[in-house]
Amino acid sequence: MKKKVAFYTLGCKLNFSETSTIARGFQEEGFERVDFSENADMYVINTCSVTENADKRFKTIVKQAQKVNPEAFVAAIGCYAQLKPEELAAVDGVDLVLGATEKFKITDYINDLSKNDMGEVHSCEIEDADFYVGSYAIGDRTRAFLKVQDGCDYKCTYCTIPLARGISRSDTVANVMKNAAEISAKGIKEIVLTGVNIGDYGKGEFGNKKHEHTFLDLVKALDQVEGIHRLRISSVEPNLLKNETIEFVSNSNSFVPHFHIPLQSGSDAILKLMRRRYLSNLYVDRVRRIKETMPHACIGVDVIVGFPGETDEHFLETYHFLNGLDISYLHVFTYSERDNTAAAEMVGVVPKNVRSKRSKMLRGLSVKKRRAFYESQLGTSRTVLFEGENKEGYIHGFTENYVKVKAPWNPELVNTLHEVELTAIDEDGVVRFEFVSSSVKA
Repeated sequence: MKKKVAFYTLGCKLNFSETSTIARGFQEEGFERVDFSENADMYVINTCSVTENADKRFKTIVKQAQKVNPEAFVAAIGCYAQLKPEELAAVDGVDLVLGATEKFKITDYINDLSKNDMGEVHSCEIEDADFYVGSYAIGDRTRAFLKVQDGCDYKCTYCTIPLARGISRSDTVANVMKNAAEISAKGIKEIVLTGVNIGDYGKGEFGNKKHEHTFLDLVKALDQVEGIHRLRISSVEPNLLKNETIEFVSNSNSFVPHFHIPLQSGSDAILKLMRRRYLSNLYVDRVRRIKETMPHACIGVDVIVGFPGETDEHFLETYHFLNGLDISYLHVFTYSERDNTAAAEMVGVVPKNVRSKRSKMLRGLSVKKRRAFYESQLGTSRTVLFEGENKEGYIHGFTENYVKVKAPWNPELVNTLHEVELTAIDEDGVVRFEFVSSSVKA
């Protein structure tokens, strides 16, 4: 009988891509992968430590696994496992905790899958995380998350990622192209590029800081991959998003007009406290440059509320800054204190209820921004890639510029591209459309 293994992933697209690669390793060792809700011999939880809630959810997920099979072997990997291995090892039911370098060799650490009295820890000093492991995840039948870079050399005062993932390092262009070709061969139509700081792409392994290739080199190479109709850049720092990259994307065969650019604060005073590598005027310039070359481009923004020292005036500065920008939606994060970060020691702590209120205000602004962007796209012709899930009798999809659309469920539409005209916004905020032509784009 094949041993069964199940996976649960917390956090970012990068974690999902790494879980997939680790899962393929198990399958090569003769394991059968099953859903996390099913009975398995081993459960692997890929953890995240970006927010307080991700930490708390870990215990809940361990309990879920134990409820299905109390005798199952439970392993924790990922960012939280690197930062607080002993804490995870002490959670009831956890048998193995692996740090940043060990997680890719997880099958080397398991023997007969018998339960341990106490979680066994194998965790490196983060300075040892100086090699690169490429990976990709196929989230559904329509798109894949392709990891191109790992780690970060930035020292933002609120962030634990450099402590959890180590120095900035990149895959080779050749290996990224090989992975992209494998994805294409599976019939996937869209690739989302992912990493910790992908704009910093090009730094080699073992602390080699020489850029053999730039992010623009990578973008140009990927634009030539056969069979991939769409390439999407997941998130790129504003100071690393160069004019040449924006210009190339605007004329690209495959890269779509969708950018996600972290801002974190619209107040220069707070940006300096965060130790970000730009001020608000650079951000304005990036948005303006994108909209000049691609007026229909979708621009998403990350923003943190409640950072230490953020007064009402600073927050309103951020609110008005975002309100005046030609952006499409926000990802709003409520600041939470993380151990071993400079921000955790800062004065001017913002009360939790004030953080919550500010978060709610920005989430409301995001709804307004998305609605305005969708309205600006009504009456235009766009290409939609349809997804594979039947959600309450509807099939959903996204245009190249990230407008979400829906139509009555039709399994023949799954993983196909169609030219449509966007016609109206439904009550749930999703866009309705009419087919421009009945022919499917290959």
